[in-house]
Amino acid sequence: MKILLLGKNGQVGWELQRSLAPLGEVVALGSDSVQWCGNFHDLAGIEATVRAIAPDVIVNAAAYTAVDKAETDVDACRTVNALAPGVLAAVAAETGALLVHYSTDYVFDGSGEAPRDESAPTGPLNVYGSTKLEGEQAIVHSGCRHLIFRTSWVYAARGGNFARTMLRLAGERDRLSVVADQIGAPTGADLIADVTAHAIRSARAQPGLCGIYHLAATGATSWHGYASHVIGLARQAGVQIKVANEAIAAVASAAFPTPATRPQNSRLDTTKLQSAFALTLPAWQQGVARMLSEILEK
Repeated sequence: MKILLLGKNGQVGWELQRSLAPLGEVVALGSDSVQWCGNFHDLAGIEATVRAIAPDVIVNAAAYTAVDKAETDVDACRTVNALAPGVLAAVAAETGALLVHYSTDYVFDGSGEAPRDESAPTGPLNVYGSTKLEGEQAIVHSGCRHLIFRTSWVYAARGGNFARTMLRLAGERDRLSVVADQIGAPTGADLIADVTAHAIRSARAQPGLCGIYHLAATGATSWHGYASHVIGLARQAGVQIKVANEAIAAVASAAFPTPATRPQNSRLDTTKLQSAFALTLPAWQQGVARMLSEILEK
């Protein structure tokens, strides 16, 4: 099996290089790749690359994820998140390749408190969410075999992330204010990558498994709960923490205005994924603890 991985240098792309390796030959490209085009702003180059490599599976981990910047950088965001996936889907439909793509809880409006399943009505609140939804629709409408994984609150030990930021601030300040009215499940890039590899094997053997799935760790918390958990674990591990537990204030989203509106309810129902692929997704705390141990060892 030949696999073309696009977006190799992102959090999920980095982990995919590991998880996909046992499945076959992996050609991994980033936006700066030289021999082949991995730059999603070059649609013709992307199409030519896919045709030349002729993969059995295309895994698209590339995305425009600067949510606030996207509000004014609309064309660039749409090119990467919607038009480029459409190009991949068109080639996949023509060649019979399986296309794997990642989407987001931002395709929903974030209302209510119930977890959303794959059939729930969409209603993005910002440009990022709108372009991700457009990308999903382009893939579905192409008729290609596909796996679309909607996920949320993605993190990895590699690079910057929310946990690192909270630990830095907790070591510098006497008080912290963290948003408490946005609810979701922190989900590790390693979990996403491992589930992807398993799903590819299953969907190749059983094409009826293709479709849209929600992929996130189990449970839910707020950003405030996430921060408090991370800081608490770090304190137990002997990290010097300045802020006291009671000095981590829970505040509303309005306390930190942003150009792009965030959904307040990012809960995703993963029943379909777990049933279809015979998987058990771990609690969000489990992955966060592992990520934190990696950060603290460095």
